[in-house]
Amino acid sequence: MENRRDFIKKATASSASLAIGGAAMGMSAKSYNNIIGANDRIFVAAIGLNGRGTSMSGTIAKQKNAEVACVCDVDSRAMPKAIASVKKAGQTNTPKSEKDCRKVLEDKTIDAIYIATPDHWHAPLTIMGCQAGKHVYVEKPLSHNPREGEMAIEAARKYNRVVQMGAQRRSAPVLMQGIKKLHEGIIGRVYLAKTWYTNTRKTNFLTPGTVPEWLDYDLWQGPAPRVPYKEGLIHYNWHWFWHWGTGEALNNGTHEVDVARWGLGVDFPTRVSSVGGRYNYKDDWETPDTQIVTMDYPGRVSLMWENRSSNGRKIEGADRGIIFYGENGSLDTGGDNYKVYDLAGKLIDDVKSLIVDAPVDGRNTTSPSLGMDSLHAADFLDAIRNNRRPNCDVELGFKSVVAMQLGNISWRVGRDIHVDPKNGHILGDKDAQKLWGRTYEKGWEPKV
Repeated sequence: MENRRDFIKKATASSASLAIGGAAMGMSAKSYNNIIGANDRIFVAAIGLNGRGTSMSGTIAKQKNAEVACVCDVDSRAMPKAIASVKKAGQTNTPKSEKDCRKVLEDKTIDAIYIATPDHWHAPLTIMGCQAGKHVYVEKPLSHNPREGEMAIEAARKYNRVVQMGAQRRSAPVLMQGIKKLHEGIIGRVYLAKTWYTNTRKTNFLTPGTVPEWLDYDLWQGPAPRVPYKEGLIHYNWHWFWHWGTGEALNNGTHEVDVARWGLGVDFPTRVSSVGGRYNYKDDWETPDTQIVTMDYPGRVSLMWENRSSNGRKIEGADRGIIFYGENGSLDTGGDNYKVYDLAGKLIDDVKSLIVDAPVDGRNTTSPSLGMDSLHAADFLDAIRNNRRPNCDVELGFKSVVAMQLGNISWRVGRDIHVDPKNGHILGDKDAQKLWGRTYEKGWEPKV
């Protein structure tokens, strides 16, 4: 136990020591001059503040030598909440408020941006941020569609920017230890990862409405082709419509599938299949509330994800999680922890997280989830200072996101998809290939 405590203490003190496979980024004479010193304050702008953006603004504000210098949202009501979160975190300087993210990118004093906008904004804003010389922390999913994800990688490399996707389990120290043991053979050759997510989401109908005075709906739409405003869409239910969202598969499945792909040690699949539908309710949802995605990878390896958005019965006592199956047993995880079982299902080891992190919302509770957020934010800032790849570099994030996007494409075309394992591209299916990218509002097309 003392060894594990020492391990986590060191991890918390310096997330750089935790970077598995973290590589120094290519460095030209020009880029060398742009490196932020180890003791220099990093100024961050938080863009997209309803929900997670407000919480993460406080988390970033708590990091050493970091400051949330600006908060940005198309909803004028959101900015005061984010500022309050930053203040509760102990930051003395009050962040500026801005409605238009393009003006944030023009601000030369901003070093990095944090993105928690709707999915259709994630990759375009990541690309714009890199072009403006900003480092980027973008929440999952990295992109609305696979082509955007490829462009985000291109932008990160072309402009030599740190781009971290918000898969915070990549910075969870006990989980990192568990994945390392998995790779070392603790359960022998691993051949299957099962992942799942359950919830009790309710029915959802959209109705014609008038744009409220607090919302800049045109800017909210941004890169997406224009459609009339409807009540019930903003600020959450856009997830269930293909025009803006990516469904539960990318909304939540990204987290577990990323850990599964990491543990399996695989990149792109060879075949992807998905079944399901909007089964529990008859309403306006376009994405499935019940879905199973299966992926075959080279080397006799499979990964599966099960989703029940509207039936919250747990699996193995958890509403979300990952199980790795191997020759000699299995390994279960879901957060910063893991359990090891033998082939008969007998518990061999139960390794719990030791992360605790003071909350930023004033409640007298502790949260391991907030602890993972804090470590992931710390890793992002350390990667900027040391000109290295972060724990969930844009390329790692892309490989996990594209797997689930392929699952959605399979579901939408109604058949298996065959995939090039070298790059994730769809083979021999013109209808499916049409969903690799999307159309954009004129003037908003992303370009690297």
